[in-house]
Amino acid sequence: MSAPNLRHLQAFHEVMTTGSISAAALRMHLTQSAVTQAIAAIERHFNAPLFTRSPHGMRPTLAGTVCAERIERALTQLRDGIQELAGSEVSAARREQLFRRISSAQLSSLIQLVEFRNFTHAARATGVSQPTIHRAARTLERTLDATLFEKTSYGVVPTREAEKLARRAHLAFVEISQARADIDALDGRESGRTVIGSMPLARSFLVPTALIRFTREHTEHAVSIMEGTYEHLLGALQSGQADFLVGALRDGRIGGGIVQEYLFDDPLSIVVGAGHPLAKKRKLTAHDLASHPWIAPRATSPLKTHFEALFKHMGIEPPLRFIECNSLGAARAFLMGGDHMMLSSTNQVHYELQTGTLVCLPHPAGKVIRKIGLTVREDWRPTQGQARLLAILRETAQQLAH
Repeated sequence: MSAPNLRHLQAFHEVMTTGSISAAALRMHLTQSAVTQAIAAIERHFNAPLFTRSPHGMRPTLAGTVCAERIERALTQLRDGIQELAGSEVSAARREQLFRRISSAQLSSLIQLVEFRNFTHAARATGVSQPTIHRAARTLERTLDATLFEKTSYGVVPTREAEKLARRAHLAFVEISQARADIDALDGRESGRTVIGSMPLARSFLVPTALIRFTREHTEHAVSIMEGTYEHLLGALQSGQADFLVGALRDGRIGGGIVQEYLFDDPLSIVVGAGHPLAKKRKLTAHDLASHPWIAPRATSPLKTHFEALFKHMGIEPPLRFIECNSLGAARAFLMGGDHMMLSSTNQVHYELQTGTLVCLPHPAGKVIRKIGLTVREDWRPTQGQARLLAILRETAQQLAH
């Protein structure tokens, strides 16, 4: 569903604040009929009455109260985005003037252009003609008097300013989408969507196990699992493209409005194929580690630190040549088809252990663990359905911990 008209959202906010159509019209320099039409449009968008009309003014319904918080958060994101773009020296009055001149369509075009980094690809993905998306983006650029796109040897690409504004706009649109889910929940209707940024362990066992249970309870709530490097997933989380991340926690505070929540300790072991020469050995030696090819984690993965510590503990140098891979699907082929070894989470190969295709050998250093948890935006407000999904994930994690 497309985002509602920004002027309509502002009109709703003003009516909520003043409790009056006439007062809102005065503050927005609009006619009372224009404000009334804006409220009607917002109510159609959310498919619910948001106010009760009386001689004493406009009183919000329960749906209106729920909606108001989300809309205020959305408008704040957009105003903050304009402030960041215009600079701290720009007055609040000038910021409001700029805010009232932009549209949802222009911001939607900007979001798509930042994601696809190409006018043609963005137009194809959205089903909008290239001239239309180009015109919307360039109008936004002129309105804000900012350089949002620049010519490079690769073509016209969005600037860092465009990326920051697109992030704010996407977060604002997510709030509007979540308002719709909140309102539907009041009437016992299922709706909403959750995007989970899932790292290797989580998407191989933890997330699927939790989702099997969740989807039985919430049949109409859409869930999408996003894969990628930690850096890619973190960027998606910050822009609102992902709702939360599940996987290995990073050491220290991440910052940037991102917080981590510990769930459980994940034990590490040495994984080999069932037919590997060492498959039945219970105590690995330095010679064992040095005599077989390895599948190593990516350099930026927390598991890489454990990989290097393994060889240091055994008093030998890490292998100079290895296959760098964070995909269990690809790693499985090497483990089952050759004599490769891999340092991995025991939970990550849960199903392969059950079928007997892979074997976990004890870590030479004894019990070695890494911390698994959730990563979320500090100011994120989950919908009722998302809160239930998080609860099930936490319960599933506790089961793994025991």
